[in-house]
Amino acid sequence: MFQRYKKPAATTSKGASLQPVGQSIPGPASVSADAAKPQVHRRVQPNQGAAVAAVVDKEKKRKEKMSELKVELHKRLLDNLNLAALEHASENDLKTEISAISTEALSEMSIALNATERTNLIQELYDEVMGLGPLEPLLKDETINDILVNGPKQIFVERAGRLMLTDTTFKDEKHLLRIIDKIVSAVGRRVDESNPYVDARLADGSRFNAMVPPIAVDGSLVSIRKFKKDKLGVDELVRFGAFTEEMAAYIQAAVSTRLNIVVSGGTGSGKTTTLNALSSFIDNDERILTIEDTAELQLQQVHVGRMESRPANVEGKGAVTQRDCLRNALRMRPDRIIVGETRGEEVIDMLQAMNTGHDGSMTTIHANSARDSISRLENMIAMSGIEMPIKAVRSQIASAVNLIVQASRLQDGSRRMTSITEITGMEGDVISMQEIFKYERLGLAPDGKIIGRFTATGVRSHFSDRFKQWGFDLPASIYEPVEG
Repeated sequence: MFQRYKKPAATTSKGASLQPVGQSIPGPASVSADAAKPQVHRRVQPNQGAAVAAVVDKEKKRKEKMSELKVELHKRLLDNLNLAALEHASENDLKTEISAISTEALSEMSIALNATERTNLIQELYDEVMGLGPLEPLLKDETINDILVNGPKQIFVERAGRLMLTDTTFKDEKHLLRIIDKIVSAVGRRVDESNPYVDARLADGSRFNAMVPPIAVDGSLVSIRKFKKDKLGVDELVRFGAFTEEMAAYIQAAVSTRLNIVVSGGTGSGKTTTLNALSSFIDNDERILTIEDTAELQLQQVHVGRMESRPANVEGKGAVTQRDCLRNALRMRPDRIIVGETRGEEVIDMLQAMNTGHDGSMTTIHANSARDSISRLENMIAMSGIEMPIKAVRSQIASAVNLIVQASRLQDGSRRMTSITEITGMEGDVISMQEIFKYERLGLAPDGKIIGRFTATGVRSHFSDRFKQWGFDLPASIYEPVEG
C-alpha cells in the first residue's frame, strides 16, 4: 500500500477562506502598528539639515577609506600568505594569520581601528581570500533567496518575495570581475569579452549567471539563485499557504498513480520548489533520472541518477545538451524521468518518453497559465525543426501530458499553486482540459497582502477510476467548491 498523506497538526477547516499567510517561502513581515499611524512631518531647521549632511558625508568618506584600506591589505595578504597551504588551513588559523599581517600593515601605515572595525576587517579579508568577497555575507544569510548585482555599486536581494537594495558594494568594476572570474574558473569555465556571459553553479549548489561588459553596459550583471539546504516539504508548503490539504491529497494520488505532470509558472514562481514537493510522493523502489541545466532538484529517494548539461569549451566543442542527456537516459532503464526545465528541442524526447512507458515523468515550463503552457509546448515543437500538422502535435501533447500544475508569484511576493488542470483528450483539433482546483483572489489587505482562497471547481477528476484502482479512493468532498 502507498503511504497516505497525513495532515499536519495544525489543520485548516474545509471551505475556510484562506487569508494570506506568507508564501511557499515565508512572506513579507506585516506592517507594524507604528508604521500604520499617520506620520507628523516636522520642518527640519537649516542647521539640522547641514548637520545630517555632514554626518552622511563623513560616513561615506569612512566607507571609502575602509574600502581602500581593504584593497591595500588584500594585496599584502597575497604577497605574504602561502597560497598553496590555504586549502588545508583551518578558518581560525587563517584568521589568526590575517590578523597578524593586518596588524603589522596598519602599524606601518599609522592607522588605528577600534575592536569592532578590526573584527569586521579581518572577516571581510577572510571572505576576499577564501570566499566571494562582499557577496559572502549575503550568501550566508538564509532569509535571502536571490542576489542581483547591477554593476559594482548596486546590489539587490530578494527577501520573502520582495526586492530591496542593500548597502553592500564592490570597490569597482575590476573588483567585481575578479570575484566573477573566481566563481567561473572554479568550475572550469571562463567569461571575458569574447565570451561575455556564463552559467555556473556555486560550491553550495546555488545557480549563478553573469554577463560582463561590453554586453553589460553599466557594469557586470550577476544573478544568484540561492540553493536551499532544507527542502520545503508538503506539510510546510500547506502551512505557508502555498496550497491546501485537499490539493496535497489529490497531488499525492496523481504522482503515486504515475500521471505525467508539467509544472508551469513564471520566473521565481516556485516551480522547482513545487517539483521537489511533487517528487516527495514517489516510491523509494523506483529508479528516477533527473536532467537539469543547473542541478537544483533535491530528491530524497534512494535510487536517483542526476545529470547536468554542459556548455561548449573555449574551442566551441564538448557541449552536452539536455536533449543529449535525455536520449541517454532513455537507455538507462528509468522508471521516471524528471527534466528540471523544458525550454527547447528536448521537448520532443520528453513527450516521447512520456508516451512510451515512462509514466510518472515530470518537467517544468515557463508559462502563465495551463492553456499557455500547451501553446508553449506547441511552439517548442515547431522551433525544433520537425514539421508536423498542428493536430498531430496536439494529439502528441494530449496523450503525453496528464496534469498541469500552475505556480504563480503574486504581487505581494507570496507564491501559490493557483491552478491544477487535467488534460482529458482531444475535441476535434483542440486539446480538452478541465480545472480541478484554483486560487481565487478576493481583495487586497491594507498592508498590501492579497486576500484569497483555494477552492475546488466542482469537477470530478477524469482520473478518479485510476486513483481507485491504485488504492487512492479520494472522498467526493474534496471536489466540492467553497461556498460564499
